[in-house]
Amino acid sequence: MSEIDLIDVIEPLPLDAWHRAQGARMVEFAEYYMPIQYDGIMAEHLWTRENAGLFDVSHMGQLIVSGEGAAQALEALVPGDITGLAPGRMRYSLLLGNDGGILDDLMITNAGDHFYLVVNGAVKNDDIAYLYEHLPDRITLNHMQDHALLAVQGPRAVDAVSRLLPGVEALTFMQARAVPWNGQSLWVSRSGYTGEDGFEISLPADSAEAFATLLCAEPEVKPIGLGARDSLRLEAGLPLYGHDLDAGTTPVAADLGFAVSKRRREAGGFPGAARILAERAEGAATKRVGLIVEGRQPVREGAVVVDGQGAQIGRVTSGGFSPSLQCAIAMAYVPAVLAAPGTAVMLSQRGKPHAATVAAMPFIPHRYVR
Repeated sequence: MSEIDLIDVIEPLPLDAWHRAQGARMVEFAEYYMPIQYDGIMAEHLWTRENAGLFDVSHMGQLIVSGEGAAQALEALVPGDITGLAPGRMRYSLLLGNDGGILDDLMITNAGDHFYLVVNGAVKNDDIAYLYEHLPDRITLNHMQDHALLAVQGPRAVDAVSRLLPGVEALTFMQARAVPWNGQSLWVSRSGYTGEDGFEISLPADSAEAFATLLCAEPEVKPIGLGARDSLRLEAGLPLYGHDLDAGTTPVAADLGFAVSKRRREAGGFPGAARILAERAEGAATKRVGLIVEGRQPVREGAVVVDGQGAQIGRVTSGGFSPSLQCAIAMAYVPAVLAAPGTAVMLSQRGKPHAATVAAMPFIPHRYVR
């Protein structure tokens, strides 16, 4: 590869001081201090479901991949159809190891003359190193360290964002384009990770505070912390890398088989293809499922699924109390024979038993604008 910035200096995110001025309680996450909550997780969660929440996701890695043959080079590393991705369209995909394990999940957008990638903050340096090693020398990789990333999520997000950025209302789910604002070009996609309609906005870091302040001046929008972001994505049945996904998990086991595009299922040619395609045909031994847990006591990551003799047969990877459903929910990996909705399972958390039932995901229907 011809160019890459691998500076690994941990600095405050662009909106660090802004969050603190809004009364945020800050916690360490992905090597940054980030807001866990402002007014309380329950209130912020419900506000987002009914109105619009502003999330600072600037810890995520924003990357530009460019050069002749960039689509083919990316397609060699992921199971999605990247060469067929039209300009202004985006696709959820997976970085895969040679054994088919998931190294990260990411969004890939065809921005016309380059590809725009968003990768998980906790592993972005690993992803950059992996791409640097595996992309051909003719391909350029740039890490957009001078940009912030904001997400506005909720059924009224379009009302607020379109006042500041007229025209974004024409976008539909998984579409993106450049939008002018204040003499600059912002990259706006209709996407997000809450199950709600909304937008992700990439903008220069030195403009983030002014833009966030304007957004929160709109009556629909309040700043929302990581706590509610986690409960929202859990209700939406969306996995979180490092918890529900890891290098020991395949796309089929993770119930992400849709990320293997039809053409790639036929042609292969991506890391771990033999194992993944065999699992698609024959089934994986375990499966990621949703769980409704009896009672109001949440069952958290680290709890285990047990058989009738108390032996571990599965594991809980995410769990919490659902503010929308007013019950405890979780995600877990269970043996494939127990993966059908309605199946009763038993969990154990710190030696205490919890009864649960396998449930279809998402727990709350997605409300994307298609």
